Amino acid sequence: MTGTQLVPMPADRIPGWLDRTMAEYVASRMRSGETREQAEANKQKSLDQWFPGGAPLPEHSVWDVVDDAGDVVGYLWIGPFSVGSAEWWVFDVEVDEEHRRRGHARRALEAGQRVAREHGATSIGLNVFGYNTGAQDLYAQLGYRVTATQMQLPLD
Repeated sequence: MTGTQLVPMPADRIPGWLDRTMAEYVASRMRSGETREQAEANKQKSLDQWFPGGAPLPEHSVWDVVDDAGDVVGYLWIGPFSVGSAEWWVFDVEVDEEHRRRGHARRALEAGQRVAREHGATSIGLNVFGYNTGAQDLYAQLGYRVTATQMQLPLD
């Protein structure tokens, strides 16, 4: 079993990470049925709300997920869903493909849950796209429960 730590992402790396994660966000929204224009609008809304001026809100944490060798293997971004709220959110979590299936995501999420509790959170939620069944399985194992389901039938 490998170890996992959360290390604050250095401020100089956040812009590059934010570009990559937002590009992936747009691609995921399009894969889930949105047009590019809708996905880009949702991306901009997220940036304006959570990263005003290019930096995360003060209550939000963006971490590198680091293995026991000190290598960055992914990232985790959590924080209150609205300013001052006790309802927190996992805005993004990802482990690089070559480091998956080693428990890093599980341990990163568990560490993030501890941080949320320490900051007074009473719950932590997340969104998972319907096609991401592996992540859905992990979240269910961690005790997350389904609170909403959206479905779509393409008519083309």
